[in-house]
Amino acid sequence: MGTLQVQDINLAFSDRDILSNVNFTLNEKSRSALTGGNGSGKSTLLKVINGDIQADSIQISQTKGLRISYLPQSDIVFEKDTLFDEVEKSYHRFNELLKRKKTLENKLEKISEKDNIESDLITLHEIQEQLLEGGYFDRKITIEKILLGLGFRLTDFNRTCDQFSGGWQMRNALAKVLFEKPDIMLLDEPTNYLDIEARIWLKNYLKAYKGGLMLVSHDQGFLDETINEVYELFNGKLTHYSGNYSSYLKQREIEIAQKEKLLTKQLEKIEKTEQFIEKFRYKASKAKQVQSRVKQIEKIDLVEVPSHLEKLHFTFPKAPHSGNEVLKVKHLNKKYGDNEIFKDLSFLVSKNDRIAVTGRNGEGKSTLLRMLCNRDKDYAGDIIEGSNVSIGYFAQDTEKTLNPNNSIIEELESVSTTDQLPLLRNYLGAFLFKGDDVFKSVSVLSGGERSRLALLKILMHPVNLLILDEPTNHLDINAKEMLIQALKHYDGTMVFVSHDTYFIENLATRILYLSEEDPTFFEGDYSYFKFKLEEKEKYQEDTSSEPITVESKGALDYKAQREKNNKINKLKRINEKLLETTEKLNTKIKKLEEEMAKVEVYSDANKINKVLEEKNLLTNQVEENEELWLINEEELQSLINE
Repeated sequence: MGTLQVQDINLAFSDRDILSNVNFTLNEKSRSALTGGNGSGKSTLLKVINGDIQADSIQISQTKGLRISYLPQSDIVFEKDTLFDEVEKSYHRFNELLKRKKTLENKLEKISEKDNIESDLITLHEIQEQLLEGGYFDRKITIEKILLGLGFRLTDFNRTCDQFSGGWQMRNALAKVLFEKPDIMLLDEPTNYLDIEARIWLKNYLKAYKGGLMLVSHDQGFLDETINEVYELFNGKLTHYSGNYSSYLKQREIEIAQKEKLLTKQLEKIEKTEQFIEKFRYKASKAKQVQSRVKQIEKIDLVEVPSHLEKLHFTFPKAPHSGNEVLKVKHLNKKYGDNEIFKDLSFLVSKNDRIAVTGRNGEGKSTLLRMLCNRDKDYAGDIIEGSNVSIGYFAQDTEKTLNPNNSIIEELESVSTTDQLPLLRNYLGAFLFKGDDVFKSVSVLSGGERSRLALLKILMHPVNLLILDEPTNHLDINAKEMLIQALKHYDGTMVFVSHDTYFIENLATRILYLSEEDPTFFEGDYSYFKFKLEEKEKYQEDTSSEPITVESKGALDYKAQREKNNKINKLKRINEKLLETTEKLNTKIKKLEEEMAKVEVYSDANKINKVLEEKNLLTNQVEENEELWLINEEELQSLINE
C-alpha cells in the first residue's frame, strides 16, 4: 500500500508559527479533511506537502513510485490548447512506457526465428498491462465522462482554454487532477466553482476513487459524505479526529465545553491572585509572595477556542407583515438574443415559503432572481408583488455597492436602527469581523470580506422577502451554520440560489430545479430532490478487463452516442414526471368523487355540475398524460434496442 509520512513540519512567518511540529500519515485508503479557521494555514500546509512552499524544517518519507496530485484553491490559467487536449496531458505520465513499447515492437518486427524473444515478449506484455491498468487505452471515454460530470458540454471540448472564465479554468484543473488518478490527491476547496450537479457528481466520483484523499472544503454536506477523519489546524498544531465532519464537531463541542469550564476556573484564579497582589503590593513582608503570584499569572496558558468553532449568533429584525401571496409569476418568458432562458414559466411564492433555486450554471438562476426583485425588467409575462411586500436582495456582486471611504463599522451604521447600534460589534463578529478589524477601510477589504459585509447589511434591514443569490459563497462552515440558524428563525419569506447541499437541506421547503428541460418544482424537503440528482449524477468505474479501442473513433461518434443517451435520459425524466403528475391528478379525482357522494353536493344542481366539470377536466388531463406516456415509451424502447 502506498504511504506518505510527514513529520516535524515547522514554518514561521515573522514571529508567528504557521506550522509547528506537524505530523501525519496518508495512504491509499485515507479519506481526510483538513480544517481550521481562516488564515490558520490549511492551504500553506498543502503547498508545503506539494513542494510549492519550502518549510523551515520537514521530514517526508513515501513509498517508492507514490504519485501525489494537488489542486490549489485558485489562480490556475490554461491558454493555448483545447480543453480536451489540455486534460489529455494528464496521460503524459505514460510517455516513457509508450517509448519502450514502441522500441520493443520495432525490435520484434526485425528478429529472426533463431533469436530468443521470450524476455522481450514478457516485457512487452508487462508494459501492455501497465497501460491497461492505468486506463490509457480508454482515456478518451474517461475524459468525456469526467468533463461532462464536471459540467462541461461536448461543444466545449474543442474550445481553447483561454476562452473559459476563471471558474471554468479551475474546473479544468480539477479534471486534470482526477484524470491523473494519483495514489493521493490533495484538494483545496474543489467545490468552490461547482454547481450542485457537479458537486454531487464529484462526491460520487471520490467515493469510487481508489486512492487517498486530503480535502479542504467549506461544504459540510460534501465533507460528511466523502471523509472519515479530520485533521484540525489550530495555532500551528495539527490534531487528529476519527469520523466524518459532523462527528468531529460533536467531539470538539465536548472538548470545548470542558475547556470553557477550565477557563472559568483559570479566570477565577487570576482574579483572586490579582486581588492578593493588589492588596499586598506595597508591603515589604509580602514582597516574595506577591512576586511568586505575579509569576503564576504569567505562566497560566489561557484556554482558546478556535475561531472556526466559536458559537456565533445573529438575529433578524422582525419582518413587516405581508399578504399570503408574496409573488405571483405568470407566463414568464426571457431571452438573451436567440438563447431562450425561460418559456411560459408560472409559479406562486406564498408567505413563509423557503424556495431554493438550483441547477447547473448557465440555466438562468441569477437571472430569475434579478427579475423577481425588479432589477431586470427585460422580459415578457408578469411578476406581481403581493400587498406590503418589501424586498431585501443580495446579488453575487452586491459588494460593489459598498462605500469604499467608510470603515466597516461605519458602513453597517449607515443601515442600522437606533436599537441595533449597541449590537453592531456582535453582528460583525458573527460575520468574522473582530477586534480592531471593524475599523478597517472598506477599500482594503478582500472580495470575500466585501461580500460578507454586503450580506450583513441586507440582513440588518427589516424586510419580509429575502432574495439571496449564493449567500454562503464566502462563509466558512461556522458562519454558514450561524446564518442557517438565523434564517430558520426568520419570520419572512425567502427565495435563494445555492449550490451548498447542506444549506439547502436545512432551509428549503420547496426546490425549483432549472435544467435544459422544463423547470421542475420539488415540493417538501430536500430528500426526494437529492435522490433524483444522485441517480442522475452517479459515477461508476469502468470494470472491463479488455482495452477499449477508441483511437479510430471520431468526435462525431461520441457526439451521436451522447445525444442518443441524452434523449433516452430526457424521455425517462419526462415519463417519470408524467407518472407523478397522473398520480396527483387521480388523487384529486378520487377526492372529487368523494365530494360527489355527499348529499349537500349531489342534491344541489350548481354544486354537482361544478364538481363534474372539474372532474371531467382532470380526467381528460389523465388521458392525455397516459397517451403521451405510451408514445414516449415506444420511442424510448426503440432507442434502447437500437
